[in-house]
Amino acid sequence: MTEITMPANASRIIHILQDAGYEAYIVGGCVRDAILNKTPDDWDITTSARPEQVKALFRRTIDTGIQHGTVTVLMPDVQTGKLEGYEVTTYRVDGKYEDHRRPTSVTFTASLLEDMKRRDFTINAMAYNEKDGIVDHFDGMGDLQRHVIRCVGKPQERFDEDALRILRALRFSAQLDFSIEEQTREAIRNQTELLRDISAERIQVELTKLLLSKHPERLRKAYELGVTAVVLPELDVMMQTEQNNKHHMYSVGEHSLHVVENVPATKALRWAALLHDVAKPVTKTTDEKGDHFYGHNEKGVDMAREILRRLKFDNATIDRVKRLVYWHDYGMGEPMSLRTFRRGLSRMGADLFEDYVCIKRADILGQSLYMREEKLHTLEVLQGYYQTIREEEQCLSLKELAITGKDLITELNMQPGKELGTILQTLLERVLENPDLNERDTLLSMAREIVK
Repeated sequence: MTEITMPANASRIIHILQDAGYEAYIVGGCVRDAILNKTPDDWDITTSARPEQVKALFRRTIDTGIQHGTVTVLMPDVQTGKLEGYEVTTYRVDGKYEDHRRPTSVTFTASLLEDMKRRDFTINAMAYNEKDGIVDHFDGMGDLQRHVIRCVGKPQERFDEDALRILRALRFSAQLDFSIEEQTREAIRNQTELLRDISAERIQVELTKLLLSKHPERLRKAYELGVTAVVLPELDVMMQTEQNNKHHMYSVGEHSLHVVENVPATKALRWAALLHDVAKPVTKTTDEKGDHFYGHNEKGVDMAREILRRLKFDNATIDRVKRLVYWHDYGMGEPMSLRTFRRGLSRMGADLFEDYVCIKRADILGQSLYMREEKLHTLEVLQGYYQTIREEEQCLSLKELAITGKDLITELNMQPGKELGTILQTLLERVLENPDLNERDTLLSMAREIVK
């Protein structure tokens, strides 16, 4: 019998429920992850006890989803005494789904099997306790061994109940490196339009989890099954836009997926990698030398903003992705000097440079072999410049200038206002030309000359 080591408090909650005459198990994703030797994010518990019966057995509870039978039980950690929360949910049968998102009603049941029938995939429809071992009515263990994502029961019914499960199937496929079972896959292909009833926030969460997985290229399967046509139509256009020039060997979309694969798994980087060339389809021109995409980075900023706002991203992520989209092609033209790079870095922002390097290296590796070594060498030169600037603590911004607006007011009797800001900007430009000028007395002397 497969044994799962669960947290002490999860085991304690189950035993308290069992001692009171109820059934209780850990259930769902935590069982799946434990079998796969992964550390579960949450340890959810399911029970035959009704919510009011659960609340009567435990001193501290929170009604987190009482209408759906969920009570959070708070238990002190044995070693630290800090309270830990465990969601305990009564076995239930969902009523009719009318909006492809949530049931109109929930009925509690005493049957674990009936509760499991409403779950999405077989690998998420297993339960476990120390007495009964793994309870697996739908061969979830077999699907784990076969590396398959398969719906519980009829796939079309599961997706009709909650269309987000379409994206969840693709996300689990990417996270676990599993294939999607044929009937489940065909149901996805046939029911993609149901995703139009799902909120942008829920879609964004699943897309982001997919992109942050070890196999973000599985987004290609979402395209092939028609899912992105509904949730990210810009990718479809990218996949269908060829790049007929010596620098490329993939379509815009295929190139972008290769870039995504080769950047670190952070939200801003993966989304920037996906969207860095999003404007190429609308900026494409062709002449005797092939296809060109002039200004695609600038247009890409606007398109990336629109897409990320549509998907309800936070402003910080939107801002960073926009900046990476704008700067992703920086420095790949004529060889530049340290002075020119310092000016560019000042505009880019030093905080962006390491992410820029990640995007640019992946971008180069996702292109054709034409001048690949030369491009990588150019990137190394820029990294060397950056290292020099950091080691010598060269000034790149107004806040790093050796004087402030307050110094100008105190020493030059200037008044706060636009002129003060203009002078500081002029001083910064000169320091970017020659970092040795960034001394307080030198800058004050220069400022006096400007004021005259």
